[in-house]
Amino acid sequence: MTRCARRRRGPAAALAALLVGTALSACSGSSDSASVSVFSVEPGQCFQAPSTVQAELSSLTRVPCSKPHTREAYANVGYAAPDGSSGGAYPGSDALTAFANGACAQRYAGYVGVDYLDSSLFFTFLFPSARSWQSDDDRKIICFVTTTGAKLTASVKGSKK
Repeated sequence: MTRCARRRRGPAAALAALLVGTALSACSGSSDSASVSVFSVEPGQCFQAPSTVQAELSSLTRVPCSKPHTREAYANVGYAAPDGSSGGAYPGSDALTAFANGACAQRYAGYVGVDYLDSSLFFTFLFPSARSWQSDDDRKIICFVTTTGAKLTASVKGSKK
């Protein structure tokens, strides 16, 4: 039903205090935009950040990557606990955040074309809420390339930005 939102801290000290939602901008009023379920997000799709701070999200505003946007999905990763399992009780936000940070950083260069530490962009992610973990058997982490500055106006896939 819903997913929890978290922001990966960037390398700059000024960005360290930014959490998801604090640097979010309003959604575009473009007729090209569409609301899509967080469960149907695929790599290569572009999105506007929510206009309000939300701990749990059920949908996102998808836009063409050629239109101004703030996020681009680049990976869907199934959660794996340290013991290699994916099921069981909800592991909590700390465990999911630690897993998402590693999984999203690991897949960043393969999509953007440059290591995360050498990139001018950042990443953020969504992970399952306790409710979706239990009721929907949701184990998917969604990784997004994002910016805290000017909006993106093209796909970042292979951009080496």
